[in-house]
Amino acid sequence: QVQLVESGGGLVQPGGPLRLSCAAAGPIFRIDAMGWYRQAPGTRRELVATITGAGRTNYADSVKGRFTISGDNAKNMVYLQMNSLKPEDTAVYYCYAGGLRRGPASLRYDDWGQGTQVTVSS
Repeated sequence: QVQLVESGGGLVQPGGPLRLSCAAAGPIFRIDAMGWYRQAPGTRRELVATITGAGRTNYADSVKGRFTISGDNAKNMVYLQMNSLKPEDTAVYYCYAGGLRRGPASLRYDDWGQGTQVTVSS
């Protein structure tokens, strides 16, 4: 199946930057969209940012102007540049990918990574 592996999480001070990376691998025929979601303790998973293969982006209101999502179609990767981080950004960040699976028929897939912890604290 399609596998997603995140990297780049860690501990950062308020106001600091951090960049997350996600690589997709497996029986991929086409990736239609990739993105980032996050989940803090006691909350539901929420959208952070998404990007399509055509480069169209979408952001949660809480991160607009601070976070930037980008992708590399040739490498099947997506990135999240996070600037001006706040304590409320602390969460497990999950990578998402959706598209068509390689095979006799082009079957739809929607998969998630294992998550990477981002902690914003002084």
